[in-house]
Amino acid sequence: MKIGLYFGSFNPIHAGHLIVAQQLLVQAGLDKVWFVLSPQNPLKLSQNLLAEEKRLILLRSAIKGNDRFEVSEVELNMPKPSFTIDTLDKLVQEFPEHTFSMLLGSDNLEKFVLWKNYEKILNGFKLLVYTRGIIDEKWEQYRNIILYDVPYIHISATYIRHLVKEKKSIRYLVPPQVEGEIMKWYSEE
Repeated sequence: MKIGLYFGSFNPIHAGHLIVAQQLLVQAGLDKVWFVLSPQNPLKLSQNLLAEEKRLILLRSAIKGNDRFEVSEVELNMPKPSFTIDTLDKLVQEFPEHTFSMLLGSDNLEKFVLWKNYEKILNGFKLLVYTRGIIDEKWEQYRNIILYDVPYIHISATYIRHLVKEKKSIRYLVPPQVEGEIMKWYSEE
C-alpha cells in the first residue's frame, strides 16, 4: 500500500490538518494517510503541549469514520526528541510491504536542511509538499519533492489553544467531536 505519513504534534488536530490530509490522499493517489503523533519536535519547544494521551484521543476522534485515515503511535515508543529519519527507518523495517511518503507543508522546506539526515530522507522518500506560497527553486533539483496545490486554511493550533484558554468558541476550527473532548476537559478543571 501507498501510505502518506503526516507527522505533527497535533496540539490539537484541526480542520486544516484534515483538509490537507484528505486532499493529498486523493491528489497523490495514496491508499491511506497515517497521522504520526510526534511527542516532541526537536526544532520546537515542548512547552504548551497537551499530554500525549489527550492528543491521541483527539486524533482518534477527528479521523473516526474515515477508513483511509489511521493514527500511528510509533514515535511514542521511541527516544525523545523524535527524529523523522529514525521513524521512517523503523516504519520501513516494520512494514516492508508498504511504500511511505511524507506530507509536508512548503514552509517546512526552509527548515528541512536542519533535520537529521535530511538528504537521506530526500533521496529515499517522496515528499508530498502542499504549497503555502512561493517555493524556493533550490528544491526543484530533488526528484522526490512533488508539489500539490491543495486548499489551505491557515488555522493555528496555538490560536485554538488561546481561544480555549479564553473560554471562547472553537467551533468549525476543529471537528465537533474534538471540540466536545476539549470542552469536556476544560470544564473538569
